[in-house]
Amino acid sequence: MTEHINISLITKNKKDYLPLLLIGDELESDIDTYLEGGDLFVLYDDGVKSVCAVTDEGNGILEIQNLATDRRYHRRGYASRLVAYVAEYYHGRYDKIILGTGDVPGTLSFYERCGFTKTHRIPDYFTNHFAYPIIDDGVLLKDKVYLERQI
Repeated sequence: MTEHINISLITKNKKDYLPLLLIGDELESDIDTYLEGGDLFVLYDDGVKSVCAVTDEGNGILEIQNLATDRRYHRRGYASRLVAYVAEYYHGRYDKIILGTGDVPGTLSFYERCGFTKTHRIPDYFTNHFAYPIIDDGVLLKDKVYLERQI
């Protein structure tokens, strides 16, 4: 990671970032449910490296709908830097950020390192809501785990 990092709020042509967003959500139709109505942040470091889509859920709550990093640049701190930026950007205007993700040890530990704590899980979410199996980091997704972070 270099010191040429820039993070921008994207307000137009959000679909230009669809290739990265599809890493976080497999279907464009799922992305369409939050992309235009939410905020999209993009982290640049000699090109686009990470994206984060966030929605206002009301009552001082934001939800991270999608956080994705180009697979060639995983484990370089881009996603954690983007999460920290988003939390700072909304500080004082919102109380907390929530998110739901698959029950994947590496993903859960990443979010915990970013200051999130587990709140609850929805058993069989992925098996009940998708007609096909979803595999993340070699793990067949079954339960959806929710986490939150105060900001």
